[in-house]
Amino acid sequence: MRGSTVRRVGLALLLVLGSPPAAEQQPVTGLTAAPELALVYNAIFDARFADVPPLLTRACGPAPREACRVLDAVGLWWQIQLDPFNRMRDAAFQSRIDAAIAAAEAWTAREPERAEAWFYLGGAYGARVQWRVLRGARLAAARDGKRIKNALERALALDPAMADAYFGIGLYHYYAAVAPAALRMLRWLLLLPGGDRAKGLEQMRRARAGGLLVRSEADYQLHVLYLWYEKQPERALELLASLTERHPRNPHFRQAAAEIHDVYLHDPTASLRSWAALLDAARAGRVAEPEMAETAGRLGIALQLDRLSQPEAAVEHLRAVIAARPGAPFGAVARAHLQLGDALDHLGRRGEAAAAYRAAVVAAGANDPLGIAKRARAGLRAISR
Repeated sequence: MRGSTVRRVGLALLLVLGSPPAAEQQPVTGLTAAPELALVYNAIFDARFADVPPLLTRACGPAPREACRVLDAVGLWWQIQLDPFNRMRDAAFQSRIDAAIAAAEAWTAREPERAEAWFYLGGAYGARVQWRVLRGARLAAARDGKRIKNALERALALDPAMADAYFGIGLYHYYAAVAPAALRMLRWLLLLPGGDRAKGLEQMRRARAGGLLVRSEADYQLHVLYLWYEKQPERALELLASLTERHPRNPHFRQAAAEIHDVYLHDPTASLRSWAALLDAARAGRVAEPEMAETAGRLGIALQLDRLSQPEAAVEHLRAVIAARPGAPFGAVARAHLQLGDALDHLGRRGEAAAAYRAAVVAAGANDPLGIAKRARAGLRAISR
């Protein structure tokens, strides 16, 4: 009996070892329905957020459902970016992006040889990383960074021609190379590989040139890198000008350009022109969220007028903001009172300035990420000396 069993086991092994190997799964390459999804991405960058749901409905016939879930969350992320200190949309974004990640992970488990499944998984983590960085969750963001790298490397191993995937992996390589010392220690603790600054830039440029979906995203992220790390604000302005030309309804790009002229180039005249252009576009209804854009424009104009020794003209814009009591951008009324205090102080109207500073403290309230109350109290101390 024992010999018979051994013979049967031996025969089974012979059959297994001698049978031809099962055909290996071939990689599935490319991005399904990329033109339809590109329309969604363009609507997001145009800040045409009301158009995103119907565009997704049309795209998600041919396009994978998981891809559409990722873009739906990306659309909400860009709404957050228009008013980044406002946390009103945070819970909805976290719910959507977590669901998109779970769906993409399930997709990679079902179809591990499909490159686009890994690409969209990396993209979903990428959106969550940006949000976590904005909210100061650096450890969680670093963990997600490792997941982005793994997912996109898998996508490129399956489809080396997938230009869009080079964008996220390029971002990883760049930031891993230029991160401050404290973040490099965090990278070491998480066993994250080191970066390569030049390689990262080259990969992002490759995605920008050949990607089907991510050109505008690449331009936006490259402008940040040129501004913060490459010390090339003029190049950052060129990229923002290109984004404004392609997506004229998005006020964020105009505002970013105005801030670069102010903070990085120290050119209040150029900044004033940019803020005035944003205000004109908002009043004409040529940008999304026109009321918020008008408020941002007036605050920016007032700041530059005051710096150009025209505080009386600044006061007019600031009183208009205070009278309108806008709900967005976050902290607008408190900021208007603070700037009004500064302008009135420069005019020598110290009593009115003190009242404006006190109003800024009240308007800022307990939730004051911009530090308006602290600055207003400093203004009060300065004029009381």
